[in-house]
Amino acid sequence: MSFAAKILTLVSMSLFTIALADTACAADRCDELKNFTLSGTAITITRAEEVAAGPPPPPPTPNPASPSNITLPAHCLVEGTINPRKGTSTSGIGFAVALPDNWTGQFLFQGGGGLDGVLSPPIGANAAGNMPALARGMAVASTDSGHQSKGGFDASFFADQQATLDFEYNSIGKVTEVAKAVIAAYYSKPATHSYFAGCSMGGREAMIAAQRFPLEFDGAISGDPAMHVGFSGIGDRWVRTALLAIAPKDDKGNPVSAPFSESDKELVISKLLDACDDRDGLKDGMIFNRKACKFEPKALQCTGPKTDTCLLPEQVGALDKAFAGPRGSDGHQIYPGFFYDTGITAKGFIGGLLEVGPGPADPSLPAETLDFDKQAAEASANPAAQIGDTANWTNMSTFAARGGKLIFYHGTSDPWFSAEDTIQYYERMESANGGDKAVQNWSRAFLVPGMGHCGGGNATLDRFDLLTALTNWAEKGKAPESVIATGKAFPGRARPLCAYPKYAHYKGSGNKDDAKNFRCKD
Repeated sequence: MSFAAKILTLVSMSLFTIALADTACAADRCDELKNFTLSGTAITITRAEEVAAGPPPPPPTPNPASPSNITLPAHCLVEGTINPRKGTSTSGIGFAVALPDNWTGQFLFQGGGGLDGVLSPPIGANAAGNMPALARGMAVASTDSGHQSKGGFDASFFADQQATLDFEYNSIGKVTEVAKAVIAAYYSKPATHSYFAGCSMGGREAMIAAQRFPLEFDGAISGDPAMHVGFSGIGDRWVRTALLAIAPKDDKGNPVSAPFSESDKELVISKLLDACDDRDGLKDGMIFNRKACKFEPKALQCTGPKTDTCLLPEQVGALDKAFAGPRGSDGHQIYPGFFYDTGITAKGFIGGLLEVGPGPADPSLPAETLDFDKQAAEASANPAAQIGDTANWTNMSTFAARGGKLIFYHGTSDPWFSAEDTIQYYERMESANGGDKAVQNWSRAFLVPGMGHCGGGNATLDRFDLLTALTNWAEKGKAPESVIATGKAFPGRARPLCAYPKYAHYKGSGNKDDAKNFRCKD
């Protein structure tokens, strides 16, 4: 063996020995966290162990926009309970923190979903493109929000006062405090930057993070936020009631077939695209220019007998009523309407608005007529919803002043929470904080054409990396004018998602599937 080869072998052996020592050191430091305590807070650590590099565990609820073929780095996984106690469907606030060996110094709090109640693996995949936060080397925390659920929409915990308070807002603050302390104890230094990212209920929690804990987070990503849960439920029931009212019934009044046949739904999508698709400079099966989309169902109304090329007057009327959103008997808008979009006929776990069968959040079909005035009054008087309200709080002065950044995104085909509701909140926030130009210094909103609830859709690009956009904005001062989106629905296609109110417009030449040939246009 040559002298150079011997030197190379010795160096390789030394590096291997150092790596083994580092691994053993990390395992020792992880094991020490079994005895972690925090003054003033009762904590029970139930797990603290090294996890080898490998694929992520499956999430409790699959998300079609989640990346695949990801390898997570070796990390210390800590699980425990904050303020353990005995109560109704709760034993305290469950939490988990993943501490990667290749730590970047950043911390991400991962939001939940449904009515929480499940301790999801802390990975941080939401709006992170193909690279979850943990795979990037960020420390990631998750929580069950203070109760243990029997299902994604198990609401029995509301009978317990503390569990309700924890779910509505308190768990965000508590887990943030504990997770930051765990991080500092493990790495012997605090996190340099702290973020929150979530969709649906996690999107509401991201708003809670920015609204109620403005000193704790440098940035937050709020996707399809469940900010109006009681009222959004009314919106969904309004749509289904309006559509089922025209469905053929049996002698007991139960629907025996859908109000729209498959050919009817294909017709609606076809005419919708005829009216709106090319308003962004390109006919490509996607609607980017929402402002210019003026689709009117009455253009489909039959002038004679029903055929596959037209809709009956009652079908046209049902569409108009459903998508306009619920109104009270005095005409006031109870909840915003929904966009006509390509995902309204989507099938799957969460079907589009024209798929009027039972859904995971509301398995029963509504009655043909409902008292929406009464439902709105009950939603307004719900004390739990008032405690956790995020839709009416717009004072973001402290968060903005210290450099916090807040990014919203919402699928325009979301059948659960109207994208219009998020846009209306964003515009109210602008009005309350110095106007659009001032707010765009610290907040941006992105509409995702065709995307359903937090992902999926017949014609959408639902894979995008807002996490990099957020960290670059918070740490480097680079505001996101757009972010590139791809998706399974259109292999090989990429488009920019532009910060609201701009939209992606084709420049008129070049590869139509290449994002660089589009510009953000007012």
